[in-house]
Amino acid sequence: MSSKATELVRLLTVRGETLAVAESLTGGLVAAEITSVPGASKVFRGSVTAYATELKHELLGVDATLLAQRGAVDSQVAAQMATGVRKALGADWGIATTGVAGPEPQDGRPVGTVFVAVDGPLTSHPGSAGGGKVEALRLNGSRAEIRMESVRSVLAVLLEQLAGEQTGNERAQDTERNGGF
Repeated sequence: MSSKATELVRLLTVRGETLAVAESLTGGLVAAEITSVPGASKVFRGSVTAYATELKHELLGVDATLLAQRGAVDSQVAAQMATGVRKALGADWGIATTGVAGPEPQDGRPVGTVFVAVDGPLTSHPGSAGGGKVEALRLNGSRAEIRMESVRSVLAVLLEQLAGEQTGNERAQDTERNGGF
């Protein structure tokens, strides 16, 4: 269990919000990381591991034309996966991973090309980070290293989104309520 996963479960619990995960190259590792945290059941709705390209369309609602034209390793595909899993599983937040862990390139993309995405509720807070965000990554290392860095990265992007939605006062209240975490 990572400190990112622990912090993510803590923040979502404090906020009373839920999370769903869509995974491709990580093959369930993101869900495993989150569910390794005690208390994750309060916030974790579930996950869809859509490893096969057609499942991204069938289960997550990713646009079939987009998949046909660009392949599964694409920033818009990642964004649509996050949105699709959020809607399909009825969560406040959706996160997604898609990319090439290797050993061979895929869809014309080199090994280490990864896209991680977050989709969340739109809020009325000024400067809100709600909505969606995609990050393109270029990772080095073995297949296992690329997959684990993808897990760390998608959790970090969601933590950034959640932190961006809180004002300083809300963060101070969280700290007080949670014994100074």
